[in-house]
Amino acid sequence: MTNPLLDTPSSELPAFDRIRPEHVSPAVDELLAQAGTALERAVGPDVAADYDAMSAVLDVATERLGRSWGAVGHLNHVADTPELRAAYNENLPKVTEFYTRLGADERLYAKYKAIAASPAAEKLNPARRKALSNAMRDFVLSGAELQGAAKERFAQIQERAAELSQKYSEHVLDATDKFALYATEEQLAGVPADSKAAARAAAQAEGKDGYKITLHFPSYFPVMQYGTHRETRRELYTAYATRASELGDAERDNSALMTEILQLRQEEAELLGYKSFAELSLVPKMADSPQQVVDFLRDLARRARPFAEKDLQELRDFAAKELGLADLQAWDVAFASEKLKEARYAFSDQEVKQYFTEPKVLEGLFRIIETLFEVAIRPDAAPLWNPDVRFFRVERGGELIAQFYLDPYARQGKRPGAWMDDVRGRWQRPEGGLQTPVAHLVCNFAPPVGDKPALLTHDDVNTLFHEFGHGLHHMLTQVADLGVSGISGVEWDAVELPSQFMENFAWEWEVVQRLTAHVDTGEPLPRALFDKMMAAKNFQSGMATLRQVEFALFDMRIHSEADAPGRIQKVLDEVREEVAVLIPPAFNRFQHAFSHIFAGGYSAGYYSYKWAEVLSADAWSAFEEAGVFDTETGRRLRREILEAGGSRPAMESFKAFRGREPQIDALLRHQGMAG
Repeated sequence: MTNPLLDTPSSELPAFDRIRPEHVSPAVDELLAQAGTALERAVGPDVAADYDAMSAVLDVATERLGRSWGAVGHLNHVADTPELRAAYNENLPKVTEFYTRLGADERLYAKYKAIAASPAAEKLNPARRKALSNAMRDFVLSGAELQGAAKERFAQIQERAAELSQKYSEHVLDATDKFALYATEEQLAGVPADSKAAARAAAQAEGKDGYKITLHFPSYFPVMQYGTHRETRRELYTAYATRASELGDAERDNSALMTEILQLRQEEAELLGYKSFAELSLVPKMADSPQQVVDFLRDLARRARPFAEKDLQELRDFAAKELGLADLQAWDVAFASEKLKEARYAFSDQEVKQYFTEPKVLEGLFRIIETLFEVAIRPDAAPLWNPDVRFFRVERGGELIAQFYLDPYARQGKRPGAWMDDVRGRWQRPEGGLQTPVAHLVCNFAPPVGDKPALLTHDDVNTLFHEFGHGLHHMLTQVADLGVSGISGVEWDAVELPSQFMENFAWEWEVVQRLTAHVDTGEPLPRALFDKMMAAKNFQSGMATLRQVEFALFDMRIHSEADAPGRIQKVLDEVREEVAVLIPPAFNRFQHAFSHIFAGGYSAGYYSYKWAEVLSADAWSAFEEAGVFDTETGRRLRREILEAGGSRPAMESFKAFRGREPQIDALLRHQGMAG
């Protein structure tokens, strides 16, 4: 039997259609053995302390391992089955152990130190020098300078932490998948026809009556936003807000996992000589200290608070007077907000959605990217894991520069949310040939119903543009050193710059005309409706800003306060008391499904969204000054930020593009909070 995880050459794309759970263990064992052999060769006397010589031996083996394991991890996120999950979990400790051992290998560290100290290091190109500098830093952060019991304990922490994060993620997915409400017509009063049609089809597929509502966002949120049946909203909100907690699903309760994850992170930080995990986390980031981040967040909260208080008072007054909701509850907020927006601006998200058909949005998005960044996007062919997935190539002057998979729709067994991930990075391979980058772009939109195309909310459109920003950062890089090409090596608090930057296009009339065609008539979005959308753009932006500050401050506090692991809920309550204007009910267990920080890369880094928003808003203001489709400004952004990848500090890239350091004014102006 052939094994697609082993038999696919490095020049080819993963055989996603042929990878099976039974392939995982044999492939991982063989690839780990090959990587282990390569490590021993690299640290031995036969391989010189030379960058290219080391890369030819070690990077080739570890990149192959990383690519194959990445394919397994991706399938685990988008096509989860009990068998695949078991195979993934069985091999996760082995893979974690190898990478921990690799990062902490004293012999390898000594070889790299010799490379850094040699006269040849001065002759390395800037990108390679940055990659070498990052590698030296990462050896220290990976425990290469630890000895004896401390080193052993560090390795144990890495393995256990990986296991706990995976379990946390599984609990969230399982709790989301497990819940279903089979609603009646009465319970879905007010819910849009397309959402009801999808819910009806989901129930019929199971041979059941009524409408199946799940906790996947495209199913859940339309009921919260439009459903007039208050008790149904309360039931759904309660289920959503208690996912993976002792209140919602005791069998999949993440409480103990969170405590242990935080304890392990604190212990890891102390082993490496830092007071807290927050301090350790910031070493490779732009921000200098946890206090600087906290000060930034509190300053933002202070500026946003008057606007948030006004937002909330208006919502409460409207809910009481117009909707008969004198006691506005958490499950009423989305509903009342939508009604207030409709009353104030005379349009609804549902009305707007009819114009944003997925094919038209994609076509418009591709044209923007092609115009601004001087590329062409074409359909391409590759093995896929689901019939709804599509594959594309990006060319410049007829030459292939990148490819990407687009997986747009929510489904059972697919992790909630939206993300970009790399399949492989741009790399001048030591054995010859340029490896072009390939990206995954994953969303969870409502799928098409019947013979109509999928309809996207304007928020969905923003999400799509956001993930494509990450994708462009990965795909348009011109750096050919693995460690700093594309998003690799970019400071985590700058990595959101291109993604947030791209969202701005979805608010430009010139752009929106190209993105829209009514699902029934084919007419573009009317200017009058767009003007209403623009008037409503900063609707409740004060409350939205404080919500993000709340999440970021909670994240920074639980990773910087020694007693936080034992008082996670208390810390969250304190943060809400300090910055929130809208306090959720006591049963809310938001933190139990906060995968960004407990099962993703944002631990002690969630502030990055707001931090990078300052950068992205200021970057966008350059286009406001020159023109949205100004090719020269687009070329400069591409050259100085997207193409540069992680080959230099993000601040240097920003200044090369903007001509100065970032300023917060543009962000406050864009969000209607200037002054």
